[in-house]
Amino acid sequence: MGPTLNTGKTRSAMRNAARVSAETLLILLLLYLFLELLGIAWSVLWPLVVALLLTTLTWPPVRLLRRRGWPPALAASVVTVLFLALVVGIVVLIAVPVSAQAGKLAQGVVDGIETVRDWASGPPLNISDDQVNSGLNSAVDKMQASVGSIANATLSGVSTVVNGLVTTILALFLMFFFLKDGSRFLPWLGRQLPGRLSTDLPEIAARSWNTLGSFVRAQAFVGLLDAIFIGLGLWIVGVPLVLPLAVLTFVTAFVPIVGAVFAGLVAVLIALVFNGWVKALIVLGIILLVQQLEGNVFQPMVQSRGLGLHAAVVLLAVTLGGNLAGIVGSLLAVPVAALVAVIWGYLREQLSDPPVEPDPAPGPAREEAAASE
Repeated sequence: MGPTLNTGKTRSAMRNAARVSAETLLILLLLYLFLELLGIAWSVLWPLVVALLLTTLTWPPVRLLRRRGWPPALAASVVTVLFLALVVGIVVLIAVPVSAQAGKLAQGVVDGIETVRDWASGPPLNISDDQVNSGLNSAVDKMQASVGSIANATLSGVSTVVNGLVTTILALFLMFFFLKDGSRFLPWLGRQLPGRLSTDLPEIAARSWNTLGSFVRAQAFVGLLDAIFIGLGLWIVGVPLVLPLAVLTFVTAFVPIVGAVFAGLVAVLIALVFNGWVKALIVLGIILLVQQLEGNVFQPMVQSRGLGLHAAVVLLAVTLGGNLAGIVGSLLAVPVAALVAVIWGYLREQLSDPPVEPDPAPGPAREEAAASE
């Protein structure tokens, strides 16, 4: 006969399992309520988040000017104006060359479609013109049947653009005030909170700020390196729109992994349209080489003292953020993951036992102290 279960141990295990389950459910409920409140207040929080990201990028020049004796308001105003000028310059660098090449780009797309059509009409596919025309007619019929949905989507897109403009303007104003008065926020926060909160929350906020600044500056530097090397490769191959593609590479670098894939895909497609299959494959090779250098050389060097997140965590965070909130989620996924890691690290520090100091090695001094006692 096998050993029987101990009644006391079984009851104790069941009670512990029930207690842990109840506590876990309570934590999940609180997390759900927090996310619901976050969604309700998102129209206010989103400009705040964008302003914080922009402030981490523009704070170093403001700090330099303030150390040289500039008044906070003047330093923040000058840096804000220069930042706006930089953004406008980036938009011009992308829009002007693209608009100048719009005719050639459209013709290249048409030629590319004709090339694909000619290839599909031959072996092994042997798709006839009647089949292609039938497919096009079916597509046109479906588009005509969904005119209402297209109109609604257009109106939704216009609303999104308007909301984006309002968010951008509000974020710029918040950035200015953060640059001017941000250094006084943590002392003020500490004075408003009771007990340990007056120490814990300012400390977490300071660590989160340092981590966020490290992320933004690291991504900017890595994006600049990507833009330089990829732009140089495109210029050597002879791909048009080199400057807009380089700027696009720099901008999309702030969305880890996904941004690089998107910028590389655009560069390969333009090379395919204007330069043919061979140079498109060369461009693809250049982009893959630069991305390998970024992932194995640039990123570890720049972020070795920064976020401390594994590449797999970054990829999972970007994927989860994109599924939950689209482009916005992809942009914020890695900073949020880094901030969660900061909070978790601080909680571990507070909940861990202090390190036990080893007893001093026995020696003459210890023996004399023991004899005197």
